[in-house]
Amino acid sequence: MTKPMIKPTTNADVSALQDVVDQTGLFPSEMLPDMLAPVLAAETEAFWLTCHLNGEAVGLCYTVPEEMADGTWNMLALAVRPDLQGKRLGTELVTAVEQHLRSKHQRILIVDTSGTDDFLLTRKFYAQNGYNEEARIRDFWAAGDDKVIFRKAL
Repeated sequence: MTKPMIKPTTNADVSALQDVVDQTGLFPSEMLPDMLAPVLAAETEAFWLTCHLNGEAVGLCYTVPEEMADGTWNMLALAVRPDLQGKRLGTELVTAVEQHLRSKHQRILIVDTSGTDDFLLTRKFYAQNGYNEEARIRDFWAAGDDKVIFRKAL
């Protein structure tokens, strides 16, 4: 596999990223242009990174600063096209986010996920990438679906 290229998301990436979002079921893909608009217009500190493989956008990561916190960021979305999952592209995206935040002297990156069995591999992914389970809020998303918060000091 060729080396992936991680770079800030551009308008040219939107269509391919909508396909990624559709294939992963992360959220309704028609929301993506509105979610990206403030970043593309440089109206926010939040940022989107896109993973390109062979010139094609195949993954994304969206990270925002936590309001009223000093140097704490939240990774709100991470997705890689399903046929390319397990090839370390998610790790490449997360590493790029961490490097970007370290370069800006930020302190902490958190990520929320579900405590259900369907998200076991997601939780394992974060643990394998150096994130520790910091908190669990029982029944947060729905009855029987805990919110699991992972944390990594930068």
